[in-house]
Amino acid sequence: MTLLQIIVLAVIQGISEFLPISSSGHLVLTPIIFGWQDQGLTLDVAVHLGTLGAVIWFLRAEIWKIILGVRGLLKGQLDDGARLAGYITISSIPVFFGGVAIAAIAGNILRQPQIIGWAFIIFGLALYAGDNLGRNTRSISELKIKDAILIGLFQTCALIPGASRAGTTITMARILGYERREAARFSMLLAIPAITGAGAVISLEVINSNDEILPLHLLFAALVAFITALLAMTLMMKWLLNQNFTPFVFYRVVVGVIILVIYGNF
Repeated sequence: MTLLQIIVLAVIQGISEFLPISSSGHLVLTPIIFGWQDQGLTLDVAVHLGTLGAVIWFLRAEIWKIILGVRGLLKGQLDDGARLAGYITISSIPVFFGGVAIAAIAGNILRQPQIIGWAFIIFGLALYAGDNLGRNTRSISELKIKDAILIGLFQTCALIPGASRAGTTITMARILGYERREAARFSMLLAIPAITGAGAVISLEVINSNDEILPLHLLFAALVAFITALLAMTLMMKWLLNQNFTPFVFYRVVVGVIILVIYGNF
């Protein structure tokens, strides 16, 4: 891989992981569009670690609250931090089992450009509907078990490249009436177990593969992904102070249509 390829893929992962535009869809399509060879599993691990570090740093206050809550729970004390840890766990369970099922049944079938194109459009329109039909009043502190289950179930749709993990979780949170920034914040918290799980799976595959990328290149890729992810999260949260998710919906639909036109399915 050239340095340009590493930079492009790391930037795409960093920007798209937390925005509702699908990082998996972009990473599948990028090598196809540029005629590159697949980036390999080792690079995937590096950029995942970069984005994981970014979200942990960005949400360090909430994460520290969760850590203290879990520690208190071990002592028999239940507080908001412990509850939030429980809700994150509940929301993460469906995507874990869904991932195992899809890996066993679908394999690489869902990585076809046509499926990705339709996923961009359909789940983009779902985001628009949820963002405009949902109330704009609830906060993370008002989370209920039912909400965590519904958000977790809808997150499994993100196993389809192009659907977007951030997009599906934000969509359901908005349908349930959570304020835009709160929906985005909970989506980011859910990214931590999701990215950790995906990174662990890819790491196991790397052990059994022959991927060879210089350690310096891996460190560079992780750093680029870290910086771009941090920037993307900061800008999105500032944008959501007074704006909605419509620009992301527009982008998704346009990209989806372009994909389908190119591959003759539209």
